Amino acid sequence: MTFCVALLGGSFDPVHHGHVALAALFANLLKPYQLRIIPAGNPWQKSGLKTSADDRIAMLELAFREAALPVTIDLQEVARTTPTYTIDTLRNVRAELGNDASIVFVIGADQLQQLDTWRDWRQLFDYAHIGVGARPGFDLAEAALPAAVAEELEKRRSAIGQLRTTPSGKVFLAEALAVDISATQIRTALQRGDQANSLISPVVLDYIQQHKLYKS
Repeated sequence: MTFCVALLGGSFDPVHHGHVALAALFANLLKPYQLRIIPAGNPWQKSGLKTSADDRIAMLELAFREAALPVTIDLQEVARTTPTYTIDTLRNVRAELGNDASIVFVIGADQLQQLDTWRDWRQLFDYAHIGVGARPGFDLAEAALPAAVAEELEKRRSAIGQLRTTPSGKVFLAEALAVDISATQIRTALQRGDQANSLISPVVLDYIQQHKLYKS
């Protein structure tokens, strides 16, 4: 029987309710053997991270413990000294787990809409499936996607059960994620001194305040 591992990557600067909701959605859909969270080290498409890897990891541990969602935090991207590319991470996970494991890389719909800007993006499907969680304001209709991404999606779109029982190459669109939060929005609120309680876990907010993070 194929075992399934779900991966959720991101800067998590800071981790917020949207990240946890996306992870929980696919944990419920896939019932994976392992849900692995992969904080970015040096993501090439984003300007400098606002907090250290240690702080982002600590906030991840707090947020997922608060949500009672068991996860494994994978530090491979943090350990890299070179820019972080998803294709390299997926190659590493595939080499670790072998050819038969189901690997599902989980992203938000906003990331799907810019998938064609990622390094070697078509090769991602050689190593993993992609699970997409819809966010409000992002149209998952294929007409809203870059043409090349829509073409790949049309070929690969599958039911969730097919992702669980095959190693890679398919896409599942979950249109049930009604959470629209960005880390940029949270950092802006924190810099202004606004309340961010509705956006992030209280234990993460406590950590941010205790460590004086995201101050302007």
